[in-house]
Amino acid sequence: QVQLTESGGGLVQAGGSLRLSCAASEGTFGTHVGGWFRQAPGKEREFVAAISSSGGAIYLAESVRGRFTISKDDAKSTVFLQMNSLKPEDTAVYYCVADQDYSGIRPGQYDYWGQGTQVTVSS
Repeated sequence: QVQLTESGGGLVQAGGSLRLSCAASEGTFGTHVGGWFRQAPGKEREFVAAISSSGGAIYLAESVRGRFTISKDDAKSTVFLQMNSLKPEDTAVYYCVADQDYSGIRPGQYDYWGQGTQVTVSS
């Protein structure tokens, strides 16, 4: 069973940066895709980013391309989401996900989810 624990959320002013971390049980991201979704109040959950188990493929939503990057440290079994140039519309609960293969951008295609971490961007 894959367990995911997010950290790093918080309150930041527009234009600022945050780095989210997702810690998993040992070896998870060496064999699973790791990624991030987010859900803003009153909106559907949306795909943000994903990284393949090899690290050779990265997928980013158009809305965050050029501002967010995803990376991982297999030794620490952790996936990171570096968020720069944050905007108020980035405010959401951010969820870490994992799956055996890249499953696209639909939430239902990912088997494993963390509890989420709140990111709030003030204007």
